[in-house]
Parts: sequence; structure tokens; C-alpha cells
Amino acid sequence: MKSNAQQYLPLSPATLHILLALTGGELHGYGIMLEAARHSGGQYKIGPGTLYDNLKKLLAAGLVEESQREDLETGERRKFQITTLGYDVLAAEVERLSGVLRHARRSIRLAERRS
Repeated sequence: MKSNAQQYLPLSPATLHILLALTGGELHGYGIMLEAARHSGGQYKIGPGTLYDNLKKLLAAGLVEESQREDLETGERRKFQITTLGYDVLAAEVERLSGVLRHARRSIRLAERRS
């Protein structure tokens, strides 16, 4: 994992779900929204405004790239894919969240013992 991945942390929930959705391959915006909902068991839904605002930022940061541009003649829409840096950032965030969860579980167990 590259050390510059740390500069993007912590990720917002939308960014986390977008990057996670793209680990399965390139997707249209609507596909990203569906994958985010599926990965979260329907608990997290990204609306189009949030999705495209975040994709714009992710494209600028180099975490995501367009793999296909919209073609009005053929009706093809843009598709997005995660970059190597995007994978590195996602992996760093998963590691960070794992540490948060370990600490939270420990704290809960200690609190339960005290009550």
C-alpha cells in the first residue's frame, strides 16, 4: 500500500461505497448506486447528486477514471473504473476502519463488564 494513500483518509461514506462498488469492474453511475445499496444490504443509498459530486472529486484526485465516454449517437453512457491509487486508498481505509472497530469492540466489552 502506498503511503500517499493516507492523505485521502478518512473517506466519506459516499466515497467508500463508490470505490467499493467499482472493485467489481467498470460501472455506469446507476450501476454504482445499485452496487452501493447491495453492498450495504440496502442501508446506504447514494442519490445522483451525491454520486456525481463525489465522482467529480474522485476523478480529479485520480482515484477513479472514465473507462468509456458518453456517445450521443450510440446512446452509450460514461463508465467509471477504480485506479490503482483508488485501490490503495480503499485498502488503507479498510485497514483504518478495522482498527476503529477493534477499539470499539474492546471499549464495549469493558463497559459491559463494569455494568
